[in-house]
Amino acid sequence: MAGLELLSDQGYRLDGRKATELRKVQARMGVFAQADGSAYIEQGNTKALAVVYGPHEVRGSRSRTLNDRAVINCQYSMATFSTSERKRRPHGDRKSTEMSLHLKQTFEAAVLTNLYPRSQIDIYVKILQSDGGNYSAGVNAATLAVIDAGIPLRDYVCACTAGFVDETPLTDLCHAEESGGGTSLAMALLPRGGHIALLQMDARLHQDHLETLMEAAMTACKSISKVLDQVVRQHLQEVSALTGE
Repeated sequence: MAGLELLSDQGYRLDGRKATELRKVQARMGVFAQADGSAYIEQGNTKALAVVYGPHEVRGSRSRTLNDRAVINCQYSMATFSTSERKRRPHGDRKSTEMSLHLKQTFEAAVLTNLYPRSQIDIYVKILQSDGGNYSAGVNAATLAVIDAGIPLRDYVCACTAGFVDETPLTDLCHAEESGGGTSLAMALLPRGGHIALLQMDARLHQDHLETLMEAAMTACKSISKVLDQVVRQHLQEVSALTGE
């Protein structure tokens, strides 16, 4: 990362944030009536939509059925208009397949799958606009959608990115910061117990810096969990008002 470009002498980033300041987060639950659960989230200029179906009977090959827990099926994709360059393959490419696997690993650690043996839960995430932290926004949207579907979780699963500029850890990276050439990591955290559901790094990092970067990411994830909790509580109040409960 080019420190002079991404972090000013006064400690401000390209978009005016301080080093550990998060982008503005806005979210809504229950955006699709046809799905069992759905949510839309904006983290800065990154916008993601998540839809959940299930639990339902396992579809396709019966060999996929698990007698003691539910199968979690995840699909990640990016809209063709999500970036400045039109994507020829919005899903099914290598990156989308990798992200789908990461989502599956993340929610297998968070969902109480043992409550739904011999069943399947489908989680679909689509990035509508990409400006860094796509995986994180997808996880946070999917968490809200799973909650909207009434599927029990061990805890909120919250995700955020972190990276280094001039020995300074930055959190919630935008696209310019992610593509600056430095080391960045993405973390999915269950904040109450401090359990890391997923940790991904895309470059080498000296071990002396790893703990600092992970602490910054964990703090950011815990801050995001408070935002998601407010969104869930607000949604419950709205639903209660509509149903007269």
